[in-house]
Amino acid sequence: MASKMIFINLPVSDLDRSKAFYEALGWKVNQDFTDGNAACIVVDDNICLMLLTHDFFTTFSPRPIGDTKATVTAAYAVALGSAAEVDTLTEAALQAGGTEEINTDKRAQEAQVGMHGRTFLDPDGHQWEPFFMDYPGTN
Repeated sequence: MASKMIFINLPVSDLDRSKAFYEALGWKVNQDFTDGNAACIVVDDNICLMLLTHDFFTTFSPRPIGDTKATVTAAYAVALGSAAEVDTLTEAALQAGGTEEINTDKRAQEAQVGMHGRTFLDPDGHQWEPFFMDYPGTN
């Protein structure tokens, strides 16, 4: 096991739909940590998502689950190796039922510094921002 790993816990309204969505992005389900309440989605060796049913998620905090489709409380940025990878991941998300959120001002700012990014929402409204930054040492 890696010395440090990140597990992002996300409340989901339909566990099977969410698993299928993330699998369509090319991410894998770790069956060792998956049951009827939760699914472990492996993004890479050090990053996993824990998709948790609403009932199970409420056991982690006394605070209510917010409406992720109406508000944003976090944006999950994922650095990728090329602009093409950003587009491929975003297109896979859209094909799997996600929606794209377009912010033309943000895209113009990113282009000025050599970045290419897009934003998509999963079926529960969780915001993902895959990006590529063309900075020295990446090519």
